[in-house]
Amino acid sequence: MQKGMESNMRKAALHNLGCKVNAYETESMQQLLEASGYEIVPFEEAADVYVINTCSVTNIADRKSRQMVHRAKKKNPNSVVVAAGCYVQTAREQVQKDNAVDILIGNNKKHELPILLERFFATRETASRTVSLVEDIATDSGYESLSISRTAERTRAFVKVQDGCNQFCSYCIIPYARGRVRSRQVADVLEEAARIAASGCREVVLTGIHLSSYGVDLGTNLLHLIEEVHKVPGIVRIRLGSLEPKIITEEFARRLSRLPKICPHFHLSLQSGCDDTLRRMNRKYTCREYRHVCDILRNNFSHPAITTDVIVGFPGETDEEFETTRKFLRQIGFFEIHIFKYSRREGTRAAKMERQVPEEVKQARSETLFGDLAPMNEEYLKYYLGRQAEVLLEEKVSFSGQEYFLGHTKEYVKIAVPFSGQEDGNLENKLVQGVVSSKLKEHVLLMEHVLEEA
Repeated sequence: MQKGMESNMRKAALHNLGCKVNAYETESMQQLLEASGYEIVPFEEAADVYVINTCSVTNIADRKSRQMVHRAKKKNPNSVVVAAGCYVQTAREQVQKDNAVDILIGNNKKHELPILLERFFATRETASRTVSLVEDIATDSGYESLSISRTAERTRAFVKVQDGCNQFCSYCIIPYARGRVRSRQVADVLEEAARIAASGCREVVLTGIHLSSYGVDLGTNLLHLIEEVHKVPGIVRIRLGSLEPKIITEEFARRLSRLPKICPHFHLSLQSGCDDTLRRMNRKYTCREYRHVCDILRNNFSHPAITTDVIVGFPGETDEEFETTRKFLRQIGFFEIHIFKYSRREGTRAAKMERQVPEEVKQARSETLFGDLAPMNEEYLKYYLGRQAEVLLEEKVSFSGQEYFLGHTKEYVKIAVPFSGQEDGNLENKLVQGVVSSKLKEHVLLMEHVLEEA
């Protein structure tokens, strides 16, 4: 067999753990392997190479990362198991001792995956230990050159534009796993958005580890990037990843509202509705400031969807503080709330704090907030009944024996359109308009008649 042709016969499987940024990077690594001649197979199948893009946001995420590494090696003991990402970056010495891992790749070296694999295969018979490419990410000031040329989803593509975080919230390990803020050049983002549009994808989601910090290292800012992406032909929707509240100013909201492609769906990280808890978390805003930001968005957009994250059971959270949070959430009236029970993460300040909240109390508070969320969601969705909406259709689904095409509005409200099979062609990736008639099922509204293609 000729040198350089071996990889053409090899199979690779990838598994992603964690956030949307991780998912983007996993997709990029897959495309790098495909370009190097690897056949990509499902993770459940036997493969020559297994790549696990790990997560380290909690101790539980660390454990899941270890489990996936061992599951891969068990599938094929002769395979090459690659552990990449956040868990590797924060626990390099521990991972290096794991006999199930052959190659370790840190968070700024994933683009070197094909080269590392070829080197490993070339020296496998003589290599006596694990290959490690994990550097001190805190000193790295460059943005890693990862990109994608297409996406597994035909309608929506995530585009990573930023990495790292300078916030150092007391519960979070991410600044240690991802390093300081590093931004992608505007021209590079625009090139990728154009490739994605050329592949037929109509919506992009700009994402990053701390998206609001985009550009601080380049002398630019997120708003400028958004306005440039807005000019890319073929992209009809621009959605934003999680934002820090303080990025929302009157000027920011006003300029966004002038961009027709912008989706008025804003995920504003909150974490707690109690100022005392926010201070312990080292969050850099107050509840009053957060409420003002929501008012700015609602003054500049018609019925924007505002979603958030909330941590219950943070160290020291009393019953009174929890009730303060409940009251604040009801006052804001969110479309959706992602509720997390505080998970102790070694290596963070919060892990050392006194008055850790018992697990059963966290569970009870989580269930209480889920109960509070239902009427908020119901109230938000009621607005659309009898109104015209624009939907980007994504996939065919079945509810109670009836087939529908399911999609989302710009606000990320799920809308189902009946599908009889007699329509001209596939409705996937079509942008349609119609009147919302009723609620079909939980969290899904019904548009019985499409008025026109947008």
